[in-house]
Amino acid sequence: FIARVNQSQPLFITLVDQSQSLFILRVDQSLFVFLPWLLGVEEHDNEGRVITAEFSKYFLVTVYVPNSGRGLVRLDYRKTWDVDFLAYIKGLESKKPVILCGDLNVAHQEIDLKNFKTNKKSAGFTAEERQGFGNVLAEGFIDSYRHLYPDTCHAYTFWTYLGHCRAKNVGWRLDYFVLSKALLPNLCDSKIRCKALGSDHCPITLLMAM
Repeated sequence: FIARVNQSQPLFITLVDQSQSLFILRVDQSLFVFLPWLLGVEEHDNEGRVITAEFSKYFLVTVYVPNSGRGLVRLDYRKTWDVDFLAYIKGLESKKPVILCGDLNVAHQEIDLKNFKTNKKSAGFTAEERQGFGNVLAEGFIDSYRHLYPDTCHAYTFWTYLGHCRAKNVGWRLDYFVLSKALLPNLCDSKIRCKALGSDHCPITLLMAM
């Protein structure tokens, strides 16, 4: 859908992506919301994984990145997605800065999951997926949490329901707020709300002075 909102009073807009992640935005400025057809690539468009909201000073993109699956049956598709999605957000950034958030389905570094030694061939921690996210950072985008907390261990956003992993904090950091470098002066904090229950993921919060 397409909606245009004029500033008169604060408005709260709710977005829900394919992973059932919930994003609630307080809007104090004019907003143009649209659901993009990602690069016109049918195999991506049919999965409905991206919502983009355009504000006067930035784009907000929510995404549920494809999981490579058991046995890595979708790893080849995931690699194609990573290339095309990076091109998409770079295209947006050529117009104005980007805030990207959602379940990116990758633990980028060994610090980002509990059992990194035994998961190097598991979906979400393959060398290909980690490189895919590394390519995003190489283009100048910033992992807001690691920028602020580079050495913080045991900071996870996902825990499988099996084996009481949440209670043991055996988890993965799969959910991110990623920023264009131009927005770094506006970054106040990036938080993981690990005590919030109700899902195998927990909420994350980005605080920006806009």
